[in-house]
Amino acid sequence: MMEKYLPYILIAPSLAYLLFFIGYPLAQGLYLAFTENGAFSLENIEYLLNSPFSKFWEALTDTFLLVLVIIPIQVAIALGLAMLFNMKFWGRNTALYLVILPLTISDVAAGLIWYSMLSTNGFFNKLLMNIGLIKEPIYFFGYEYRPMEFLAIVLTEVWRATAIVFVILFAGLQMISQDHIEAAEVFGANVWQRLRYIVFPMLKPSLQAALIIRTLFAFQIFGVVWVLAGRDIPVLAGEAYYEQVQLRHTGVAAIYALIIAAISVTIGYIYIKLFRAQYLEEGG
Repeated sequence: MMEKYLPYILIAPSLAYLLFFIGYPLAQGLYLAFTENGAFSLENIEYLLNSPFSKFWEALTDTFLLVLVIIPIQVAIALGLAMLFNMKFWGRNTALYLVILPLTISDVAAGLIWYSMLSTNGFFNKLLMNIGLIKEPIYFFGYEYRPMEFLAIVLTEVWRATAIVFVILFAGLQMISQDHIEAAEVFGANVWQRLRYIVFPMLKPSLQAALIIRTLFAFQIFGVVWVLAGRDIPVLAGEAYYEQVQLRHTGVAAIYALIIAAISVTIGYIYIKLFRAQYLEEGG
């Protein structure tokens, strides 16, 4: 009798976790977003889309732009580093520690570090002026310098969060058996052919996981942007914070949260379809 209900007993904790930490907040978010004084209302949607005080469209555009710029750079750098550290060389462990070190720093702390480095009296400007490359400091911050603020955000995020992608890809490379690569060498495959037909296909599950995790975090980017640019460059998570904390528009903040969740789920689904490993497709 116990064996009949054992599967349900085993999954009960997971179901309880999903219902309490995901189901309830989602239901509460929907309620806050589409009700006003206890009745169904689209007032929050109207404010979000048409109010002159709302920066929704600008926040949506800037968030996607940051994701489209940051993620490819991070994946390219992380993949190159993973390939490098997959080889044995002197000082490898120390270098590996230095690459992973930014993971220990919070987004706000990273923003403050780069703000001090890129300010007019910061290390970056002083270095360029001392070696004679510039005569006047480069201005990174201020509404009139929004492209430079955008660049500062990209630099900070690439420095801070590339290690997340690197760790996942590096672990994936460690799981690829050397027997496959050695067999390809025996049959005359060159370096590019080994990468294209052996390493990359077998790295797809790790790449999929890295992209999903990093993209989810990228759409929730807030601390770095808030420290470096404030609302000069509005992002979805920043506007949710502003509407809730500054304006007390709980319903509007809930809509922002639901939009971030919907975008994240959609892109996660796309990643799962695009980067499914070939051997999994053949087995399924």
